[in-house]
Amino acid sequence: MTQITVDGVVQGNGGTSDEDRRNGFVRGGWALGAGDDETRAFLAQTYQRADAFLFGRRTYELFAGGWGTIDELRTHPIGVALNETPKYVASTTLTAPRWEGTTVLADDLATAIAELKAKPGGELQVHGSGTLIRWLLENDLVDEMTLLVVPVVLGQGTRLFPDSGPDIALDLIDSRVDSKGLMTQVYRPGGRPQYAINKLVK
Repeated sequence: MTQITVDGVVQGNGGTSDEDRRNGFVRGGWALGAGDDETRAFLAQTYQRADAFLFGRRTYELFAGGWGTIDELRTHPIGVALNETPKYVASTTLTAPRWEGTTVLADDLATAIAELKAKPGGELQVHGSGTLIRWLLENDLVDEMTLLVVPVVLGQGTRLFPDSGPDIALDLIDSRVDSKGLMTQVYRPGGRPQYAINKLVK
């Protein structure tokens, strides 16, 4: 699950850290105030049904510094879910995570994630973590993808889908638009797309 602009940008949705401003990005904070009460309730319910969370290092550190340490956030339903549920981080540089309930996946990430997915239970959720999501898609490890499309075009920033990457057909499972124009789109990967082939007519 990730927030995304209409032009595909995932960088700097909160606009509160140096990480948001990397590579000269100056348009952070584009998701602040997005979504209505119904969407916020949907988000909380989504977090609460997770059996485990999987993060990239950057998103993990942002979440740990907020949901993991600030009392007001820790007592929020999303914070409660994050703090009480196992967390896994895909990182070769994080060695001493301070957020309780965290396991670092440093070696053979594909095997580690496949083993997590094979465990009985519900959902292994990824929130944010654009780099990790791209890697998971490239390795065919995504079962379902929820995009929260904020009605804004940024014109700069890191995009979820790179200019060169895998081609993936998506089956639309659910789609809704809230009163503020935020679109929630739930997809399941459906193999490779079908392309029209120009046949030579003799």
